[in-house]
Amino acid sequence: MLRDLLEQRYPQASSRNAPLKMSHDIGPTDSPLIEDTIGDYFDKVVAQYPDKEALVSRHQNIRMTYKQLQQQANQLASSMINMGLEKGDRVGIWSYNNAQWLLMQLATAKAGIILVNINPAYRISELQYALNKVDCKVLVYMRHFKSSDYVQMVQEMAPEICHQDYRYLELTTLPNLKRLILIDQPGTWETFGYMQNFSDWIAEGDANDPRLAERQKQLNANDAINIQFTSGTTGTPKGATLTHRNLLNNAYHLAESLCLSSEDKLCLPLPLYHCFAMVLGNLTLLSIGGTVVYPSSSFEPLTVLQAVSEERCTLLHGVPSMFLAILNHPEFSTFDLSSLRGGLSEGASCPSELMQRVINDMHMKELSIAYGMTETSPKSTQTLPTTEFEKRISTVGVVQPHLEVKIVDTETGETLPIGEVGEVLTKGYAVMKGYWNDKVKTDEAVVDGWMHTGDLGSMDEQGYISIVGRSKDMIIRGGENIYPIEVENFLYRHPKISDVQIVGVPDKQYGEVLAAWIIPRAGETITEQEIRDFCYNRIAHFKIPTYIRFVEQYPMTVTGKIQKFKIIDIMKEELGIVA
Repeated sequence: MLRDLLEQRYPQASSRNAPLKMSHDIGPTDSPLIEDTIGDYFDKVVAQYPDKEALVSRHQNIRMTYKQLQQQANQLASSMINMGLEKGDRVGIWSYNNAQWLLMQLATAKAGIILVNINPAYRISELQYALNKVDCKVLVYMRHFKSSDYVQMVQEMAPEICHQDYRYLELTTLPNLKRLILIDQPGTWETFGYMQNFSDWIAEGDANDPRLAERQKQLNANDAINIQFTSGTTGTPKGATLTHRNLLNNAYHLAESLCLSSEDKLCLPLPLYHCFAMVLGNLTLLSIGGTVVYPSSSFEPLTVLQAVSEERCTLLHGVPSMFLAILNHPEFSTFDLSSLRGGLSEGASCPSELMQRVINDMHMKELSIAYGMTETSPKSTQTLPTTEFEKRISTVGVVQPHLEVKIVDTETGETLPIGEVGEVLTKGYAVMKGYWNDKVKTDEAVVDGWMHTGDLGSMDEQGYISIVGRSKDMIIRGGENIYPIEVENFLYRHPKISDVQIVGVPDKQYGEVLAAWIIPRAGETITEQEIRDFCYNRIAHFKIPTYIRFVEQYPMTVTGKIQKFKIIDIMKEELGIVA
């Protein structure tokens, strides 16, 4: 039944009239795109499933039905209108996962206000840049998280704030910011005169406010509704601007590709500020009447195990490093995960052994791999639950509905023949509206509707795409092009290696050489010579790492992504390399 359904939806993933000859493919277009706004579509789902559980925020002990979630989102949207916020105004959220985050996502969409996702890892200068770049009028934020004291950081950014009333803010460093809202737990946080508690703010609204209904009528699916800042690996971060149409369709197409229903329950440990969780987590489940479960404010393997077991979750989203941490948790075997059937892993291909462990030990036989970027809302390709195992571990799937993907020569821009490596380009409804207030960078990234991803990949005759790395990550050693993922996948076969990352470091003789950072399996001892012996005569000599380091962990982003540039910086410092 599942295979038949998916073959109807994605014929290019199973059989074709003729194999592809050039690296250009178009996704299915048999079902029309959704042209509703997020608010209107959500209201339709609520009408169908009013008493169905929509949200479980376990660390807050909050459970809400669809009707309750709608009422609170409407009340919050009404409060925003009371404040004088107009369609298109920007409101920032600087927080880890909680129920208030989801309320902000829905309320801003209903009121036509653009939600600005602020990375919880941002420090003062980054926060100030983001708020001023898009002229945020309101900032909603947490009291603190782990070692970060958000309130203190705001005070340092705008010292004069301590003597002001929250209703009349005038800040030199943040001239457009008019209100600060603290995500509170009533009775537990101290109050500050220059900020308003979230609970008091939402209480000012009316869930039946007629102005909200009128506002929703004024909105269009092509209106901007979200700004997400890119990592800023080159220069200052750019604000990718996304619409109702971008996000809602991307979310719904995941539900279709995974054959989800209102009976599904997703455990979501990924950070909501990131497009993956906000769209492919929250919006996907809410578009079909399913349930979203937040196991904790940020990723913790134990809380994920507890949530899946106790809530009987059917789905789990994560990145490979998260799945590895869950599988390696000392209490893993004590939890019943038999309710799981699938979920989504983001990024490049998943190592064979890790995929096999996820499928066998976590019961996630329908685990899918997705690929894309914030600027494509975020998913543009995906493997399917029925995709054969070898393609699930070596590719990122096929192009998704109403999208196009092609592989082009990085120098000429010409579409390449099947199997050749070039830059991956994406076109279609999912491509962002642009970078906020930055036409130059937008025009550099999007040419004739094609989003230039900066990723290197290839396409096979069935349209399956393999990613070999970022164009800037490709290592050129003495004229030989080396893709780190190729060496990483080889080293994963070593029985004592749990994880490995390959980077290039400068070298006077070869220009660049390879460095391997290896996390050994628990309880195993391994030497550099063992690694070199393992590689000898099994891969080309120029692919054998010059430098090998054994580590316990990698530098990571808050989304669980490995920061290779930091590994390179550490190696350069250790080796005394100035350039």
